[in-house]
Parts: sequence; structure tokens; C-alpha cells
Amino acid sequence: MLASLTAFAITSTARLLTGARALWLGCTAQPVQRLYYANHSSHGDFVLLWASLPEELRRTTRPVAGADYWRRDKLRRYLIDKVFNGVLIDRERSSPGGNPLQPMLDALDNGDSLILFPEGTRNLEDGLLPFKSGLYHLAKARPQVELIPVWIANLNRVMPKGRALPLPLLCTLSFGAPLPWLESESKQAFLERARNALLAMAPEEA
Repeated sequence: MLASLTAFAITSTARLLTGARALWLGCTAQPVQRLYYANHSSHGDFVLLWASLPEELRRTTRPVAGADYWRRDKLRRYLIDKVFNGVLIDRERSSPGGNPLQPMLDALDNGDSLILFPEGTRNLEDGLLPFKSGLYHLAKARPQVELIPVWIANLNRVMPKGRALPLPLLCTLSFGAPLPWLESESKQAFLERARNALLAMAPEEA
């Protein structure tokens, strides 16, 4: 009950502060297993994307996040485990022989959808950083999962670094068409195509 109330408070606050609008331009909000991949410019990105999904989809959509950040204290552990039901990855590779993608693969095999940021770190500039290879390996291992590019616009301007209060700007989340898996495509070609598909969702001023 507490987790549900916390989730409601977080999603309501996120939408209120940012005026977020979800624009389903290339797909519809339906209960299909998906991997939503988005640009990453703010710590609030996954919260806003998660909050923008209809409740039915939110229940089975899990953000991918770094264990080093979300395991630091009791509050963060509660939020990521009980509220967001996140998939935590070991970015520090404390077990060199392990597969860092395994938690994500396990979640997909469980029928969950994921939220992923393939740049790997926050990008405070315009455009996109080169994509990490994880998106390719997930798509190759689970080609039946839809890959949906999502461009998050204005969140870094609504919540700029150094400000305690948000600025009154409208955030939009543009959901694109599913990116098809091409069996014969190289890793580099796939990552470039996925990156271009996400850039195509950006408004001209982004």
C-alpha cells in the first residue's frame, strides 16, 4: 500500500512540475513487451518516462539503473526496489566473469518491459552521445521485444543544474515507431540506426 501511494505521489508530482505530455507518434500505448530507449540529460529522465506511461503499462515496465547509485542508502533502495521495481546493473563490474546484461535478460524473460538509456551517462549537450553496445546485445538476444525510441524534450531546461525549483516549461516525450531487428546487420550499423531513429524524434530546437 505504501509503495502504491508513493508511486502515485511521484507520478503526479512529476507530471505537475513538468507539464509532461506523452506523444505516441509512431506507436500506441498498448500492453506489448517493449524496450523503451531514450536520451539522457537529467536524473529525472526515467522517472518522467515511467510516469508518462498509462498505469497498465507502468505496472510491467521497469527502469534500468546503476546499482552503485541506488544502493547507497535506505531511501534509494526502497524507491528503486518497491516503487519503481527497477532492474539494477553492476556498472563497476565487481564480478568480472559475470554478464552485466543478465538482470535485463532475466526481466525480459519474465515478460517485463524496460526503460534504458543507451548513451550510458547523462549528456548535458545537444544531440546524442555514441550508444553503448548493450542495446544491440539485448535486441539480438530477444528480437521479439519491440524497441521504441523515446525523445525526452525540455527536462534538462525545466530542472537545470543548480536550481532548487523547476522552471515553467512544457516537457514532451515523443514515442517513435518500433525499430525492426535486422539479422544481417552489424553491431555498429544497428547502433547507428537506433541512434538516428531516436534523433529523428527530437524537435528542431532540441
